[in-house]
Amino acid sequence: MSAGALPPQPLCSSQALAEGGPAVVFEVRYQGQQQQAFAVRVAGLPRAYLNRCTHVAMEMDYPRGQFLDDSGQWLICAHHGAAYDAATGACAGGPCQGPLTPIELSEQGGQVYWHPQGALQPVEF
Repeated sequence: MSAGALPPQPLCSSQALAEGGPAVVFEVRYQGQQQQAFAVRVAGLPRAYLNRCTHVAMEMDYPRGQFLDDSGQWLICAHHGAAYDAATGACAGGPCQGPLTPIELSEQGGQVYWHPQGALQPVEF
């Protein structure tokens, strides 16, 4: 960890991220603005992204926490149908115009952590 870098931030228990299940939604600061992010489990690994469709900069889930299709392989924007690879965030179809913004996660001791870096920081209370 570099000088001034923040430590990993606790997100949720490992059990809270079930394969193919609903996402854990959390708040971050991205480029100085408070925004939602989400974490899902894909192929056994926790993955997280900023909750912003690249087609139209709006939150993708409806209802809250529902991003994955029935196969668990694709993240679908509920508003216009943009599809993203759940493992990589890459645009996979529909009107998306690039990949989702990834958020680094780690998992240790039954806990999932997210890693602040660059323009992505914890919300200040």
